[in-house]
Amino acid sequence: MSAESSSAERSRFPAFYKLSVSDRVRIIHERGWLSADDYQSLVSGEHTLKIHKADKMIENVVGVMGLPVGLGLNFLVNGRDYIVPLVVEEPSIVAALSSAAKVVRGTGGFTVESTEPVLIGQVQVVDVPHVAHAKATLLQRKDELLNLANSLHPQMVARGGGAQDLEVHVHARAEGGDMLVVHLLVDTRDAMGANLVNTMCEGIASLVETMTGGRVFLRILSNLTDRSMVRARCVIPADQLTGKGFAGEEVRDGILLANEFASIDPYRAATHNKGIMNGVDAVALATGNDWRAIEAAAHAYAARGGRYTSLTRWYKGEKGELIGELDIPMKVGIVGGPLQSNATVALDLRLLGVKTARELAEVMGAVGLAQNFSALRALVTEGIQQGHMTLHARSVAVAAGATAEIFDTVVERLVESGEIKIWKAQEIVDQVRKESRGVPETTTEQPAVDHRACGHGKIILLGEHAVVYGSHAIAAPVPLAVRAVAQDTQSGGVDMFIPRWGVEYRLHRDPAHRDSFQRSLGIIFDTLELTERSMRIEVFPNVPRAMGLGGSAAMAVAVIRALDQHYELGLSDEEINALAFRCEEVAHGSASGIDNTVATYGKPLLYKRAGKKGEAPMVRELHLPKRIPIVIGISGKESLTAVTVGKVRSAWQRNPALYDGIFQQIDGLTLQGMEAMQQYDLERLGDLMNICHGLLNALRVSSWEVEELIQIAREHGALGAKLTGGGGGGSILALCPQNRDRVAAAMRDAGYQAMEVDIG
Repeated sequence: MSAESSSAERSRFPAFYKLSVSDRVRIIHERGWLSADDYQSLVSGEHTLKIHKADKMIENVVGVMGLPVGLGLNFLVNGRDYIVPLVVEEPSIVAALSSAAKVVRGTGGFTVESTEPVLIGQVQVVDVPHVAHAKATLLQRKDELLNLANSLHPQMVARGGGAQDLEVHVHARAEGGDMLVVHLLVDTRDAMGANLVNTMCEGIASLVETMTGGRVFLRILSNLTDRSMVRARCVIPADQLTGKGFAGEEVRDGILLANEFASIDPYRAATHNKGIMNGVDAVALATGNDWRAIEAAAHAYAARGGRYTSLTRWYKGEKGELIGELDIPMKVGIVGGPLQSNATVALDLRLLGVKTARELAEVMGAVGLAQNFSALRALVTEGIQQGHMTLHARSVAVAAGATAEIFDTVVERLVESGEIKIWKAQEIVDQVRKESRGVPETTTEQPAVDHRACGHGKIILLGEHAVVYGSHAIAAPVPLAVRAVAQDTQSGGVDMFIPRWGVEYRLHRDPAHRDSFQRSLGIIFDTLELTERSMRIEVFPNVPRAMGLGGSAAMAVAVIRALDQHYELGLSDEEINALAFRCEEVAHGSASGIDNTVATYGKPLLYKRAGKKGEAPMVRELHLPKRIPIVIGISGKESLTAVTVGKVRSAWQRNPALYDGIFQQIDGLTLQGMEAMQQYDLERLGDLMNICHGLLNALRVSSWEVEELIQIAREHGALGAKLTGGGGGGSILALCPQNRDRVAAAMRDAGYQAMEVDIG
């Protein structure tokens, strides 16, 4: 693979917006954009601004306000790939930027030029007895002033910056006479430079007074940074603009007409330029730069000719292509106070990977041009409101109280309903919550996706890891954890789509060429002799991936059932369970069989794996007098069952007697737990869960995120709390008969997800 194709693959993230937050972070870490430390910082929330640090930044601090950090994808600027961090609360900006960057990427990317990072300092001089003589003196003795200014910041000079030049301007005063203004042109290198330039202006004030015979008044920088300019350019062939019922030439000509409107009408230009700054400001916030100064410079520059106009120019090239250019002042920095005071800024800059302030300015110029292109294309085709239904639905879902665990499901059903209203979202939220707790539907109206085959996720209340060695375990379903649907196509192969997990592939017919994910699910198609068929399998998971909730088994069962229904195979539950177990063995290496059994039957059960080959496992359904209220805390750190099971096995092989003793203790706790559940003795069950977690911790399958969640649950009134599943991250269970809402809220306040379920 060439370096170029490798880079393109590394920076391409199909359906990234459909992934969970934890999956997005995981993928950019796997692609090498995030270090291990930054990955951990993001998944744990440690990068967020803490109140004690905020208190040192401004006066009278009483709290910290959060804003989303999103990623602009697909950017190719001057031949280099970028993932662009964006801090913005307005829906559609991130999606629009990524879409525009993808179009421009396909035509060669953005070309951006920049000038040296020069900032202007102004020294105002009044009461000058002879203005012309004073101006001449200042220019003749310019080197003295520059040397004095640079003596105040020798380190900046050593880095190749410092005061570079001096200009003198004369302005007529309204009351008569003139004022003289000295412009000190300072190259601030990678710093924003405001304080530096102000210090230089202060430092030369006395010498300026001596030279001019006047009186220095204001000494301050200018935010009209027109000596630090960026020009971004892109070229888009007309055929690349075709879509949504519009020919490419129509879209091109519409963009040209819209830009002409902005160039001649200041009322239109204000909105036009605001769209540019939607992207620029989002990068400025993410990188700790002064977005207010950048805004002031941009709008002042737009009015430089005496009439406010467009910052961009779009025109038709010789071959009919669309050419866009943006000229904008862009004075930014990558060093200084914000990096030390706000960990998110430092993380964002590392993610962006810029080495100099000029490089950052160039990326921001490309972002501004991309945002302008996206807005104009939307305006001249479907209109600015169309095409953003899902984004609007996301905002409505938040307003309706959809929590992270059910958010994607609510959005999907809201869009499918066509009623993007808060009242409708609240109806869907209530319904999804009932489903997640196993409450049967009481109305005649069925969910929009009830025709899809499903497999249940699971939680293990007691017995994980020990169950691999012949001990009992108690497990219960998370209802409708994964759904799947099969459709015939003319594609010539089996296409698998899992939008929320960013999975999109065609199954290799030859098992030798399948990766680990394909090997697991490939068993299904090989066994059912469907590998040669042309079909599309779409999977809709309602639980996070790799969080210890049985997602892989639930997906296997859902896919098998979708194929069974679509092709009328007549599979029994036993056959579905056996086939899903084979998938689990490939996925996890040494599977107990409990995940696929719960995924298939969807009942609380006591389970013990088969003792000998050919024997059936012991499966006993548990009938409980009442539902047991549980909060599932989701850490966001992946739980890789194959890894933790492998570590426990290695430890057991080194010291089998010790570990067999732990497994026997867990087995005894599990059997006592079954009795407590059947008697609805929740205090006893909570004690058993706490003790079981201590033993699992002794097996070294916990993590600091898991321990924090357990501590939160216990501090807020949970009777018992323990990890569930493979561990190493993943999820925990908290038994909460009295204060489930308080426990869930505390978990969310700490930056984790929480799901409320009823077992029974």
